[in-house]
Amino acid sequence: MFGRKKTAPVVLAVSSSGGHWTQMQRLAPAFSGAEVHYATTDETASEQVGTRNFHVFPDANKDTPLRLLICALTLAWIVLRVRPDVIVSTGAAGGFLAIRIGRVFGARTMFIDSIANARNLSVSARLALNVADHVLSQWPGVAAKTGAEYRGAVI
Repeated sequence: MFGRKKTAPVVLAVSSSGGHWTQMQRLAPAFSGAEVHYATTDETASEQVGTRNFHVFPDANKDTPLRLLICALTLAWIVLRVRPDVIVSTGAAGGFLAIRIGRVFGARTMFIDSIANARNLSVSARLALNVADHVLSQWPGVAAKTGAEYRGAVI
């Protein structure tokens, strides 16, 4: 991993499982031409994207502080190994942590809040407003009142 010769931009696509993962999969065509690495909380998701550039991190949230620490350490290891140029997340705590860690190493970052957040940004998206290069809401009204950007919906 270290010292490899890059021929394409490296994208780290980070999401938790379920709807966040579904939204990330719908974004996959946007990564055409890049070396894409996927990181998620569900190891069975590798069946959809293959195991070569697939990473798993533990699911965590603000109510599980020890798991949140383990999640952060795991994501830091993934970011150090992958050395992404860009980190894209479709939400949840792990996505925010990956973006926060990636910024330390100079990655450009985008946090796309889940379409489920139709009235307000998620906690992770609100935190990402101060860190990420771009924070997108999939609802124009939410974007207008929070400072996030609106560029359409994934689903």
